[in-house]
Amino acid sequence: MNTEAISAAIAQVTARIESACATAGRDPQDVALVVATKTVTTERTVEAVRAGAALLGESRVQDVAAKAPTLAALAERPRVHMIGRLQSNKINALLRAGDVVTCVETVDSLSLAQALGSRAAAAGRTLDVLVQVNVSGEETKAGATPDDAVALATAVAVVPGLRLRGLMTIGANSRDAALVRAGYARLRELRDAVLASGAPGTEEATELSMGMSADLELAIAEGATIVRVGTAILGARPVAG
Repeated sequence: MNTEAISAAIAQVTARIESACATAGRDPQDVALVVATKTVTTERTVEAVRAGAALLGESRVQDVAAKAPTLAALAERPRVHMIGRLQSNKINALLRAGDVVTCVETVDSLSLAQALGSRAAAAGRTLDVLVQVNVSGEETKAGATPDDAVALATAVAVVPGLRLRGLMTIGANSRDAALVRAGYARLRELRDAVLASGAPGTEEATELSMGMSADLELAIAEGATIVRVGTAILGARPVAG
């Protein structure tokens, strides 16, 4: 898949976002596209950036570390979100990748947040984070339970070195559109509860990262501000997502 093909795929996904926003009565400018370049080579990731991908999603710290020097040197200089599970023992390696990494979307415990925040602060950084919530209750998915999400988010919001920007989820693995959409509605309700709490550090927690290649329209209908799209832009890969 060359740069032209990736550019055409990005245009198609952008058109889907615009159409979904029109249906929902929303401004397409309020929905950011994360191009999920996880498991994609550095060369193809560069092609994606040159095709117009300004915001990338990576799931493994070792891939972020390997790609970061090349990405940082590009004239387009994309931003990278960590969209895979982060282990505490990989935090230092993630931070060594530099400021090309601007957000960790997968904070699912206070202990992880505290470890990440302390090391970010020691490096003189404030890192954007999202709290991951498992709205579907599937055992294969990471994330806080919906019942614990608001308390976790308000706790994360005051961790030095971090800036709470909102919530993230992976939709239910189901062909039942109503079930998938209900999960996204639940995340929106939780985000609204975090904002309504008035707790310190929650005033910027407006983001809802939800929706991928197959279901981004459902997520946008429920208020997604970030959609994470890989397969529809870069094709099928060995690791699903």
